[in-house]
Amino acid sequence: MVDELMTLIERSFQERILLVGVASSGRERQVVNDQLDELASLVDTAGALVVHREIQVRDRPDPATYIGKGKVDELAALSESFDVDTVVFDDELTPGQQRNLEKVLGRTAIDRTAVILDVFAQNARSQEGKAQVELALLRYRLPRLVGRRTNLSQQVGRIGTRGPGETKLEEDRRRIQERIGQLRRELAALEQQRRLQRKSRLLGRNAQVALVGYTNVGKSSLLNALTGAGVLVENRLFATLDPRTRRLKLPGGETILIADTVGFIRKLPHQLIEAFRSTLDAVAEADLLLHVVDASNPHALDQMREVRATLAEIGAGQVPELVVLNKVDLGDAIEDLPAGVRVSGATGEGIERLLVAIGDRLRALNQVEVLRVPFDRGDLLAEIHREAEVLAQEPHDGFVEVRIRADEAARALLRRHLGIHEPGEVEDA
Repeated sequence: MVDELMTLIERSFQERILLVGVASSGRERQVVNDQLDELASLVDTAGALVVHREIQVRDRPDPATYIGKGKVDELAALSESFDVDTVVFDDELTPGQQRNLEKVLGRTAIDRTAVILDVFAQNARSQEGKAQVELALLRYRLPRLVGRRTNLSQQVGRIGTRGPGETKLEEDRRRIQERIGQLRRELAALEQQRRLQRKSRLLGRNAQVALVGYTNVGKSSLLNALTGAGVLVENRLFATLDPRTRRLKLPGGETILIADTVGFIRKLPHQLIEAFRSTLDAVAEADLLLHVVDASNPHALDQMREVRATLAEIGAGQVPELVVLNKVDLGDAIEDLPAGVRVSGATGEGIERLLVAIGDRLRALNQVEVLRVPFDRGDLLAEIHREAEVLAQEPHDGFVEVRIRADEAARALLRRHLGIHEPGEVEDA
């Protein structure tokens, strides 16, 4: 089943797509049109061709068909006129709405979520990435099997239909449920490995920095410019799904770990957020987020809002953030963008400034603490100089008072070595 899901990504023809968006008022038509531009980019990334788009204005979605019977009939006629293979809606459809639409349209009807899942399926490369995407696909498709008795294994190449299938509905459901259980177990084992790796990194006490941002803002290019990682850079949506972590030495001499992460997008499917939870945990556990923004994109502010909303959803809303305005080589930055470090991952402009800013920000996040070290503990004094930034050192009767700046992990280690117990901590007998 997994092989079928992950290999049915080639097309014997290029699907012709009709896009549909819904606006609640005439004032929102331009907003919806902009959103359909992004949906068109997703469809293009999936390998299909947009031949027409329609915007329906209505106060609330129709529970049966989302857009109402009259508009569905109109779409059916347009689909015949433009020889459309698939109709793609920008908003998520319920399984019932999807079935009702397909009955009238006489062709596949899918939503934005299906397209995003399809793009992820094409771009997953690692074992964990493939398992995460397959899990999200199966969880999305399971409730949509009701009422479908077609042979899913014969639906080759269609956007949103890539995946396993058999002729009997109940057997389809049973196999998918079994596969979901298997994938969850596989991902749990991979997550255990990831946690051990994170624990090892924390013991090394290298600061953790994560690159976050909207899809296709240039995070991979920036990682290359910072570390010389040699990561493949493509000008396409969701080119990077598998996280990459590299070591980076800052101008002050500190070594940090910096990770590239999957890009975010408007209406990122919940199935993907849940499936990628273990990967996204690395973002929530970071010491600092580099929020990369495409400064040349007219929708940069909206994209920043979407990224921050997703960060809040995954529990990373309170992680300190440094805004990085990327792609400044493409022209003047969009007005009203927040202050940030201006760089170009493509040309290297501003990279040295960014390195300095990362170091300054990390040091500012470290707290200042005063420790008293007995004169006869020169070993501890040497350890303090290794583990922390010593701001001042003053001898007193019987001890040396040392004022340091360090992260919580280093300060906790030094306190333990000095026999200083945390509140509520009991000394071993």
